[in-house]
Amino acid sequence: MPPQPYRLLTIDLDDTLWPCAPVIRAAEEALHAWLGRVAPRLTERHDIEDLRRQRRALMARRPDLAHDLSAVRREALAEQLLAHGYPAALADEGLALFRAERNRVTPYPDVLPALRALAGRVRLVSITNGNAEVAHSPLRGLFERSLTAAEAGAARPDPALFRLALDWAGVAPGQCLHLGDDPYLDVEAARACGLAAIWVNRTGRPWPAELAPPLAIVADLAALPRWFAGETHAL
Repeated sequence: MPPQPYRLLTIDLDDTLWPCAPVIRAAEEALHAWLGRVAPRLTERHDIEDLRRQRRALMARRPDLAHDLSAVRREALAEQLLAHGYPAALADEGLALFRAERNRVTPYPDVLPALRALAGRVRLVSITNGNAEVAHSPLRGLFERSLTAAEAGAARPDPALFRLALDWAGVAPGQCLHLGDDPYLDVEAARACGLAAIWVNRTGRPWPAELAPPLAIVADLAALPRWFAGETHAL
């Protein structure tokens, strides 16, 4: 069972609860196809990779926007639309299309059963540096709160997201456990805020030698409900 009774469980989204790359790829392909219909001069000059480079350049120029990936996408797209003689307002339509596709996620098979069981034992909050909208995903209704870097005003490893979750739940850092797939942005960032952290390692990667080990390493979420219930002492 947990070494102490955690009151809050924060959980990362991309690559923790669903595979991220296929979703982003499909969303960007859908957006590019739409742009080909409404702004063909743009897509004749720029493929998907060009648009990615432009977004990265914008993030470097505008660190004030870099934590808000939706704002970055909209601003970068508006710039390119204007540069090719189209109204910047089309960027809002494009972003809406992208975000709808972005939420067409397929959770890993263990996720829904585990979250449904955990919801009765601990408060659940999702946190993400990305722009997935849990309320429009297959995980709708399973989290009490879903927080993004855009809402917090900074992306992890900045502590703002974790602090926002702690403040919302009214718990101390030691009463919160975090789950995530990234050793640095999840585990190390959480520990820097005083949270315990479990590494969700679905691909069998080695743990970084320069980091202290996490509380536990799991390949999926299947055993977590029994661990919280005290039915097993190991994950």
